Amino acid sequence: MTDTDVLVAGAGPIGLTAAIELRRRGIRCRIVDPLLEPPQYAKAVGVQPRTLEVFEGMGVLRQVLDAGIQMRGQIVYVNGEQVNRMDMVVPTDVPFGFIGLPQYATERILRERLTELGLEIERGAGLTSFEQDADGVSAVLSTGEEVRAQYLIGCDGAHSVVRKSLGLTFEGAAFEEQYMLGDVEVDWNLPREYGVRATHQTDGKVDDVLVCIPLPGRRRYRMSMFVPEDLASAPASTGDKIAHGFEGGRAPELSHIQAVLDRLSPEPTTAKNLRWSSVFRISHRVVNSYGRGRVFIAGDAAHIHPPTGAQGMNTGIQDAHNLAWKLALAARGIGAAELLDSYDAERRPVGEEVVGRTVRSAREGIGADSKDPDFIIRREAQLLINYADSPIVAKSDAAEPLPHAGTRAPDATGLTREVVAWPLRLFTLLGRLRHTALIYADATTTEADLAGLEDIARAATEAAHGLLDVYIVADPKADVAEALLPTVRDADGNFAQLYNVSSSAVFIVRPDGYLGYAGRSISADGIVAYLQKTFS
Repeated sequence: MTDTDVLVAGAGPIGLTAAIELRRRGIRCRIVDPLLEPPQYAKAVGVQPRTLEVFEGMGVLRQVLDAGIQMRGQIVYVNGEQVNRMDMVVPTDVPFGFIGLPQYATERILRERLTELGLEIERGAGLTSFEQDADGVSAVLSTGEEVRAQYLIGCDGAHSVVRKSLGLTFEGAAFEEQYMLGDVEVDWNLPREYGVRATHQTDGKVDDVLVCIPLPGRRRYRMSMFVPEDLASAPASTGDKIAHGFEGGRAPELSHIQAVLDRLSPEPTTAKNLRWSSVFRISHRVVNSYGRGRVFIAGDAAHIHPPTGAQGMNTGIQDAHNLAWKLALAARGIGAAELLDSYDAERRPVGEEVVGRTVRSAREGIGADSKDPDFIIRREAQLLINYADSPIVAKSDAAEPLPHAGTRAPDATGLTREVVAWPLRLFTLLGRLRHTALIYADATTTEADLAGLEDIARAATEAAHGLLDVYIVADPKADVAEALLPTVRDADGNFAQLYNVSSSAVFIVRPDGYLGYAGRSISADGIVAYLQKTFS
């Protein structure tokens, strides 16, 4: 007898995402955290376009956009001279841009969403130990309570109890430099909503640095810089020798931040209204497995790295988002044998790439490895993640046009639907709880073809235990007036363009927005075989 289906350890943005996605699917879960109050510091401050797509599906996009500030780009100065200006303009096929939002605001929004779903965080209750067997996980909390769950997710940070208890390695190293953070306002006249990176170099080596990320508010920034000698300290004693995160001792004062501004600010300015500050250290490490048996880890428990490019929290949120829909199927007893193995197969390569890239970017600057601005923007926006090698993704022929199975499903605009007065976005059709099959009907489609499409839809829905929404996306000339399936028209041809189709095809979008199947020819057997990799 289990007390709950899933126990989530850690109530930061990663644990909250996991719990929200589980509760949205009706899965019983508990979320525990040792902190009595949520932290109020601006640790992570950037939200990527891909994460905004995730937030749209979770039902918190409006709140996030209301609270955030647009991130327009970054201006780079070296020894007082502007050397680069990167405008973060997303391609026209991407629905959202970049925003700045303090982590405490992101967490507040996610907590409120979790409350709406009928689940509250159990504070003052940290995970202290656990054991797993073939049927579940037995966990002990710091309150002394014993909890029995089908599965455990460790979202408990860089010093994760879950990771250590699983015996996973966490290879990497620490940056020698110590840093300080400060949340302040300045009176300069630099372009609004642009980040600022100013360094001093001697013989090509950086010996002084100032990084300013805009936050909501007038001329408000989270600033990071090297720690002066009077604030430097030995790494905190955590018992695991992982020097990462905030450290105790003296917090920087306004005078410490002002001293760096006096040296490096592109124009004279005065800092004021210090809201919060801290000293912190940075390590870069990645775990050797994202889970074992019925226990999984996500976020900083699995990967830590420099904050360059605001990749950490976003990567962790997408870890949890990837895992939760799979755990929901497993907890209901309808997940295929390989389903949970796909979490490590899909997300660990992402973590390894992010760790390596952010270390390079911290040393050389974002985008220093490429001269293609479109590639840089899409990569930093986390739009290029590819699960083609996943055990639950259908294989695509390399000779076929993009998008292939394993890539992010593109959004499309200009879709029309009877009764709806204005054009729709494709993403508005995706419920984000279930898989969605998109059957493209080309201009030659006739009423006689519809019966075959409907038979395929029935077979696919049965293979997915009913957890599949099916839409026909029809060329304007397709004869689909008698279709029994929900139908939208590709009035502007944008879907056909983005999905590279000119004849009938089927695409299946997973709940996390990635294509699990991309078939340019319609095969009922191929579709069912693909779905059987996910569903039992």
